[in-house]
Amino acid sequence: MTDDGFVPDEPDTRALDDLLNDVYRAQERVTQAEIYRQAVAAELPPDLLARIDALPEGEYSVDEASDLLGGSIG
Repeated sequence: MTDDGFVPDEPDTRALDDLLNDVYRAQERVTQAEIYRQAVAAELPPDLLARIDALPEGEYSVDEASDLLGGSIG
């Protein structure tokens, strides 16, 4: 761990967690398409966009989306 709290061997999930917090504000379930649309609008890195794009179509709770995408929410 470095002085700023970043652990280099662990994936940085902040951008994904921030996106999911925004997407799921006052909503219990959101479609894969809506998550992807908001991720593009937020200009997330290509690797995160690819993970979101790879999700099967359907609706997800925040916990389900976070688990499938590798976030730390839940």
